[in-house]
Parts: sequence; structure tokens; C-alpha cells
Amino acid sequence: MPKRWRIAPCDPDSVAALERAAGIPAVVAQLLLSRGIHDPDDARKFLDPKLTGLREPNELPGVPAAVELIVHAIEEKKRITIYGDYDADGMTATAILLRCLRLLHAEVDFYVPHRMDEGYSLNKEALQKLSDQGSEVVVTVDCGIASIAEARFARDLGLTLVITDHHQMAESLPEAAVLVHPGLPGSEYPFAGLCGAAVAFKLAWALCQRVSDSQKVSGRLRTFLLQAVGMAAIGTVCDVVPLVDENRILVRYGLDTLKAQPTVGLTALMKLTKLTEKPYLQGEDIGFSLGPRLNAAGRMGQAELAIELLTTESPERAEKIVRHIEDLNTQRQSLERSMARAATKQTKESCDLEQTSAIVLSSHEWHPGIIGIVAGRLSDKYHRPVVLIAADPLGVKPGIGSARSVPGFNLHEALAECGHLLESHGGHAAAAGLKVSPKNVDAFREAFLQVAAEKLSQSERTAELQIDAEASLQMLTRQTVEQIESLAPFGHGNSRPVLCASNVRLAGEPKKIGATGRHLSMMFDQHGVKIRAVAFGGGDWHEELSRIDGPLSIAFRPVLNNFRGRTSVEIHLDDWREGE
Repeated sequence: MPKRWRIAPCDPDSVAALERAAGIPAVVAQLLLSRGIHDPDDARKFLDPKLTGLREPNELPGVPAAVELIVHAIEEKKRITIYGDYDADGMTATAILLRCLRLLHAEVDFYVPHRMDEGYSLNKEALQKLSDQGSEVVVTVDCGIASIAEARFARDLGLTLVITDHHQMAESLPEAAVLVHPGLPGSEYPFAGLCGAAVAFKLAWALCQRVSDSQKVSGRLRTFLLQAVGMAAIGTVCDVVPLVDENRILVRYGLDTLKAQPTVGLTALMKLTKLTEKPYLQGEDIGFSLGPRLNAAGRMGQAELAIELLTTESPERAEKIVRHIEDLNTQRQSLERSMARAATKQTKESCDLEQTSAIVLSSHEWHPGIIGIVAGRLSDKYHRPVVLIAADPLGVKPGIGSARSVPGFNLHEALAECGHLLESHGGHAAAAGLKVSPKNVDAFREAFLQVAAEKLSQSERTAELQIDAEASLQMLTRQTVEQIESLAPFGHGNSRPVLCASNVRLAGEPKKIGATGRHLSMMFDQHGVKIRAVAFGGGDWHEELSRIDGPLSIAFRPVLNNFRGRTSVEIHLDDWREGE
């Protein structure tokens, strides 16, 4: 659907002032100003974040108490189970604590609920099973903060429950032995935006300090912590938390450690994805190469395999696992394409996109592990909150739903308003999951659409493309793009800068690329300056662009393409308009 371009205003005097005061190139000054960074000290900290900028782990609410409890459990040889989650954030969080506790000689195992059979977070059946198998301490990662009844059940079983999480809380807090969460009510921790893996990293860091009896950790524990920063970076990027504050530091240095000192399993995964051939890693390498493959294991019901990959010390075992995960990812891609076609068809047949404020679809043919990806694609395409429900083929069990949102619409709050029609729900403002009885699907759809209609104005249903600056293709020299790269790592909350140019023409016909023709490659020409462009996911533009013979205005992201030792500038096309 058409997007509304919003170009950031440019004040030449402010750009010049920040350029002088911070000692940075003008283009970088302008991009920082468009991100709301005006102070020279803030600019320097943003461009050169330090690992020492991470807050001490014991400052995180609940960490000191959790450390004492876990150390005592290790000394008493109690069996500890890490209760994880099946997405990349939950899997990396599980792997971080599992590797840490193994190094500390704990009696430890892990449990991840089955995505399709159990769903997200703690469940009573799993807790009963863990208790029967001899677990005495259960440490959750990336889940549990809203599990009020389950925490009470764990207490009644005699389990000692430590909850580490970062998700939104319920109206009350669970009755656990310890709660570790960056946003606990009453705490003074200044940054609540950590992901589950980052919270797990902070706890592991504090445990290493405790057993070392020092803030400085050395030897195997230091090596482990550096590798854990890399895993926390994966969780941070994949969970789409803002790349600001501590998250920016974790990803910046995590990318370095992934390149220089990966674990055995990540080494195998990076060889498979050819990331070992790159001179350096970028946030997009996690988002488009590592993350989807780890998530594929979780989506296809084999999260334990990905956790084994992240924790194995056997190169031979790692090779076998990555080959299997690649097969799972191929299956995931095939399912995703067929589901996306079916969901798009259902949208066009059942929704009046001029009137509706949200999209709620259901099918018994959909795979519950894939609906989240497809919901995200539909949300991006139609700029509406989208809920997709994988219904039970027999119409007996609750359907599993996944929801994705748009700016200005809080999914967590919206689902809470419809909570009386749901079996369960949880998640973030931007992404959430739910279970709904077959008899309540229609009523839930009606209620959710009503909430969306009340909270989303007509203008908010039109996607906005935030553009940092106008530029000519002539300005896109390697030096300029290298300066732009100084703002990396890029991701949610710090997107790769978007520029726009007018009076651009196509130099030849666009070509579909990729195994399924989902992407588009083309050459643009502006006053004799030519540059290659790639539109990822832009295959649908092929027919329309091929007919255009006149000038275009384009919105794009400049990148450096490293291919066979040669570096060149190209652009990733975000949007286009016909005419000057």
C-alpha cells in the first residue's frame, strides 16, 4: 500500500555546529540530528560505545538475590532446570545460563515447552513433570513474569522458582522466590529495554563475579562471558528491541566476538551461511542469516536442537545439527510462502481494506510455528495490526494465534481488552501470542476490530516512511557510505539511514532475483550517475516498474557490498513514486 514519506527537517546551522563540536563529518551530524541526538558528548558516545558502558550486573533488579540462591543450590547439589522459550531470544538466553552453570559444575538441565503442544511460557503440566523428574530449582529465561497461577502451582509442588524475564507484567507479580526483570515496579534501573538473553547474560555475569570473588573475571569464565555477549547480541537483534543504551553496546561488541571468538556451534552456523567469509559482521547478518535459522528450529518444534547447537563442544555434532537446521529452514520458507499466499487471498476476499482497522484471519491449514512471520509480512504490507490463528483441524482444541502490530497500537493492551474471549495471551506492544477457543474466534475478531477502530485513526492506517535526508546518487561515494556506517549497528530503534532522490530513471528492465523471484534487481541512473539497487521482497513491483519510462523518486538505504574482495556502493530500495 502507498506510504507517506516524512523527510526529516534539516537545519544547516545545527548540522555545522554538531559537526564542529563533535569532530564528525557533516553527513553523520545530520543523521544524528535526525535521530534526536544534539549534544556532542551524546554523539561521541553513540558513535563509539564502550563495553564499560554496560551497567554492573548486580544493579539489575533481582540479580543479587538470584545469584545467592543459585550458588547455594549448586553447593547443595540441587538439580536446577532452566526453563526456556522457543524463539531465538529464549534459546540464546537458555544457552547462556546453561553454559554458565555447567562451567560452575552445577547439576543442570533445561526444558523448552513445545511450541504447538504447550505454547509460550510456564505451564502446570511441564512443572509437574519437572518436579516428578527430580528438579528442585527452576530458573526461567525470557518468560514467566505474567505466570501468576503457574508460579503458585510451582510453589505448591515445592519447587524453588526464579523468574528472569523482560516481557510486560500482569496486574500482579508472580509469587516466585526471586524475580529478575529490568522493569520491576519500584526499581531504579534506568533501562527497561533489555531482551531475555541480555537479562540472562547479566545474571551469568554476576554469577561469574560471585564465584571469582571479584568484579574482574578471568580464564574460562572470561572467555565464556565474551561469547555470551555474542549470544546476547543475537537475542537482542532477533527480539527486535531498540538498539539504544545497553542494547547498542551488546550488539556492537557481540558482533565482534561472534566474528573473533564464536562458540563451536555458531562457527558451524556461520560457515554454512558464509558469514565467516565476511571481513566484519553487521546487525543484518544476525537478522537475516543467523536468527531465521535458529528460529526455524523453534518454529518447527525442535528448539532443543538449536540449544544443543549453541552449547555443544563437538564440531562433528555441530556440523550435523546445522545441516538439519538448514533443512528445517527450507521447510519453513516453503510453508511461509504458501501460507502468505493463502492469507493474502483471504484478506482480499474477506476484508474491506478501506474501512477495516485490523485484520484477523483463521485457518485450520496453517502451521502455528509460521503464523508469526506471515502476520508480520501482512502487517507491513497493509499497515494494520494483524492476528493470524492456526485453528485445530478437528475444531476441538484452542487455536494458536500470533499477532503483529503497527506504530501507535499496543497489542498487549488490545488483547487484554479482549481477554475475556481468550484462553490466554501475552507478549509485547508490537508482537504477541494468544490461544482462542473455536467457539470464540468470531467474537474475538469482532471485539479486536472494534478496539483497533477506536485506537487507530485513519491517518495511522497509512504507513509512514521516515526519511533522514535528500541526496543525489553522485553523493553516494564509498567514503560517504563508510561514514554512514559509523552509526551501526543498525536495527530496531536505530534503522539504517533512509535517503531519497528525485528525477531518477531506470537504466534497463528490472530483474527478479532469488530462488522464488521474490526480490528485484535494477540499475538507476541520475544525470549520468548509475548505481545498482536491490528491492528485497519487491518482486511484486516488477510488472509496474517495467512499464515506467519516465522519471522516479526513490527512497533507499545506501550500503557497502563486499563481493570477492571488492567493495562497492549499492542501494536497497524501500519505496518509489512515479514522477519527479
